[in-house]
Amino acid sequence: MAFITYSGHHKYLVMPFGLMNAPAVFQQYINEVLREALDSYMFVYLDKILIYSQMVDEHVTHVRQVLQLLLKNHLFVKLEKSTFYAQTISFMGFVVSHNVLCMDPAKVRAVEN
Repeated sequence: MAFITYSGHHKYLVMPFGLMNAPAVFQQYINEVLREALDSYMFVYLDKILIYSQMVDEHVTHVRQVLQLLLKNHLFVKLEKSTFYAQTISFMGFVVSHNVLCMDPAKVRAVEN
């Protein structure tokens, strides 16, 4: 999205999700960017990417491939928002770990309260 004013041409660096259909368009774009890894060793929902692997060396390769795909398409990851080599992680309201998927207790408490 860009616009032109008397002072010049302007474009967003980050997509404003308040726009109609912006999340759906971004999801379609990120699916296309990460198509070769999608559902093979990675899940993605908007700006949340979950990379999973059986072995550590395999995981390094997977992370590198995903980061290269993002970089190739001028998309970037904020290091402070990233978690690497986690055995258990909260993702989309679930706690995901080896062979276990359960509801995130924090989300359950929020609904109970």
